[in-house]
Amino acid sequence: MKTDGFVSVLWWKLVLIINLIDGKSMHEKDKHDVFSVEGVEGRNIELQCPITVPLSQVYMVLWFKDNAGIPLYSVDVRDKISRQPAHWSAPEVFGSRAKFNIDKSPASLLIKNLKRHDQGMYRCRIDFRTIQTQTYRYNLSVIVLPEQPVVLDRWGRHINGTKLGPKEEGDDVVITCRVSGGRPQPEVRWLINGVIVDDQYEQNSGDVIENRLLWPTIQRSDLNAIFTCQTMNTKLVEPKETSYVLDMHLKPLTIKVINPPNTLVADKRYEIVCQSMGSRPNAIITWYKGKRQMRRTKDEILDHNTTTSTLSFAPTTEDDGKTLTCRAENPNVNGLFLETDWKMNVVYPPMVTIQLGPTLVVDDIKEGDDVYFECHVRANPDWKKLHWFHNDILLQYNGSARIIQSGQSLVLQKVTKQSAGYYACSAINAEGETVSDQQYLRVKHVPVCATEKLVGSVPGNGSEPSGGANRNAILIGASRNENVEIPCHIFADPPARSFHWRFNNSAEILQVDAHRYTSQGNISILNYAPVTDQDYGTLTCWAVNEVGPQSQPCTFQLVLADLPSPVSNCSLPNRTQQFAEIQCTPGYDGGLPQVFVLELISKRTGTRRFNFSNKNEPFFILERLEKLSALMTLENNSLSCVVYAINQKGRSTPLLIQDFEIGRIQPYRAVTERQTDSVEWLPIAVGILLTVIILALSISTKTYLNRCFASDAGGWCCRGLSSKRGDTSDKSEQQQTKNVLLPDEYECGAHCLKLKNVQMLRRHSSRKKNCSKDSNDDEPEPDVIPAQFNMVSCTPLIATPQHSDAAAREKDAQRYGGFGSNPATYQMANTDHPNIAPTAQQDTLEYRTHGSIVGILPSSKAGLPGSGGGSELDINVIKDRLLTTRVPESCV
Repeated sequence: MKTDGFVSVLWWKLVLIINLIDGKSMHEKDKHDVFSVEGVEGRNIELQCPITVPLSQVYMVLWFKDNAGIPLYSVDVRDKISRQPAHWSAPEVFGSRAKFNIDKSPASLLIKNLKRHDQGMYRCRIDFRTIQTQTYRYNLSVIVLPEQPVVLDRWGRHINGTKLGPKEEGDDVVITCRVSGGRPQPEVRWLINGVIVDDQYEQNSGDVIENRLLWPTIQRSDLNAIFTCQTMNTKLVEPKETSYVLDMHLKPLTIKVINPPNTLVADKRYEIVCQSMGSRPNAIITWYKGKRQMRRTKDEILDHNTTTSTLSFAPTTEDDGKTLTCRAENPNVNGLFLETDWKMNVVYPPMVTIQLGPTLVVDDIKEGDDVYFECHVRANPDWKKLHWFHNDILLQYNGSARIIQSGQSLVLQKVTKQSAGYYACSAINAEGETVSDQQYLRVKHVPVCATEKLVGSVPGNGSEPSGGANRNAILIGASRNENVEIPCHIFADPPARSFHWRFNNSAEILQVDAHRYTSQGNISILNYAPVTDQDYGTLTCWAVNEVGPQSQPCTFQLVLADLPSPVSNCSLPNRTQQFAEIQCTPGYDGGLPQVFVLELISKRTGTRRFNFSNKNEPFFILERLEKLSALMTLENNSLSCVVYAINQKGRSTPLLIQDFEIGRIQPYRAVTERQTDSVEWLPIAVGILLTVIILALSISTKTYLNRCFASDAGGWCCRGLSSKRGDTSDKSEQQQTKNVLLPDEYECGAHCLKLKNVQMLRRHSSRKKNCSKDSNDDEPEPDVIPAQFNMVSCTPLIATPQHSDAAAREKDAQRYGGFGSNPATYQMANTDHPNIAPTAQQDTLEYRTHGSIVGILPSSKAGLPGSGGGSELDINVIKDRLLTTRVPESCV
């Protein structure tokens, strides 16, 4: 590397010596070959240095300026084989602005962003390896462009923008174009619409050149003429120009209203057009009705200096006979305007206003007062008919209802709270009908109950509270110890000042303490928790406002409520390919109105696809079954039918109709698919077999237990219930076939009857024997907030759950199309009844559904002969108690 640097230094010294020795002779030899070249400042230029021999014969390329002996640019091609040519540019001259394109034909030196000091004589020398050196000379002239022309007005002020003026007709245009700088000296001239009109310019001072233009007496035809100042000092670039468009103010020539209508209808919108011609700039067209200016206009510019203005105008009754004026004026030329007048002829429908009788006080009208309204009408032509409206409903003359229409007055005698609302009147003539603004009538009245329908019930199923309750009473279903909020809504004007509640259970009437309910505005909420049977009855609430107390209270019938029992005896009395009728027998409604629901469930996915409801009875009609069956077959799917009941407390156990199916699942035909299908059906077959075995064991166990308890005196409750249940089941089996009761968490089943018997035994035991300390706790206590269904009997009661284990429930769910339910929970319950042995107490099970105890399940030891765990009861006392305390039919 050091050797190469030393050689390079020696080479440059040798070149310098050769240039000093041969420079003068070479300059004299090649001075006749000088080429003149012009370049524009700030632009690029190329100085050619052709290489006529192969590049391998080139030794070096050197560029010199003027008579300098040191090159300002060099290209070293001495070692072309091993590397690229070495370029060097003197940083104080060109630096990175110069680049020699040796591969270009012809080769040339590119100078970028030409500067003023780049002007001079340039020499290119090419040194060859074997032939004589070649030299090219260029005289570079750098052209400095003049600055952008500036246009001044007659007062020497700079004209901004691109518009000249505005001028008026007859004015003179005097403008001056000023240009600064430029080498060589530029030319300055004026053009109008591209035609040279003045090329006489003069030098003002220094390098400033001016050309003054005088264009006298402009006409309307000179509008939008283009005045251009142009300067140039070379043909290498386009001339610099500054142009202005002549703007003129022209006065309007004509104005008129186009096709005005002969007659105007009041309140009907019209569009009236006024046209003006000849104005520049656009004429401002204004509309006046009398002396008032109209604002709703839309202006439009047309060809040939034509301007139109459209007035959107809806005349009123006051406009009849008035004058409408259209005026066009140039806002920039004072006093130049034209206008035209048009007289309006307006017809209109009636103008109607309603007013309460002037002798009445608006805020002091009460029920029983007489009220009258007056309807004021102004119409052209006169009105023919007059109507009255109450809350947008047409009022008819009704003497019995004390609604009297007389002329332009409406009389309401002895108004009621239903009379309150918005009143209006309308009048009709040949032009149409007009309705007045509404006048509100306020009628003060005592509070009235706002709720008239049954709470939590489905309207129309006919369920009403038993025991002779008021037909307008709201039915509230609640379990024992369940805290319910009973809202009492009333309508009152003015709002209620106070509420009070009362309880009635046919045995006594009690006032409810004020701390048990809250009141705000027109609503009062009572927190109530029934504990015993005496806590069920009728609750009433009254409200009082400044008019007076409520005449009829809001009545709430509180009943013991439970989930509905499942439907039974479902059959298909009429079935075709197109439709099917499904008829079931309703079960116990749980003390509340119930609705019956039918669902179609996908057997493949277990999801609900369709559902139907009936609020009156469990009867359903399914139509278009052929299309639905084809759709299910196309999906390789089928639908099962399930029916259940639902009330305010929840839904019953769903009932599956087995021999009713929509669609069909096709078996697979391929051999491998048949094998897979057989493998898939194997668990189902095993499940069905296990289900049959479990059902057989359950039936045999149940039969054995019935026989055992029948032979035991302590098992009287089980024997009586079994006989009744057996009779009912025999009848059901005769009436119903192919119906399966699905397990569900809402199931009550036969326990309802057992619960009623348990309640009676519990009352008898608590009143006659006082068998335990807990029996004293069952006395009604109004301050206790009870829970839902807490029925724990002192007497053991056998209740067999529907499913014995989780496996059976899972198999049943798979068997009936994916339906299942959460199993009932069995918890140990300790009772303090003195007649039950401690072992029996520990093994007693409570059967709970959603936290409600619906039965007591003793262990298999309790109640068996010889166990000694049962209690001796007086059969005669029980019979007397059953006869005196009848079970309600709704529970049975």
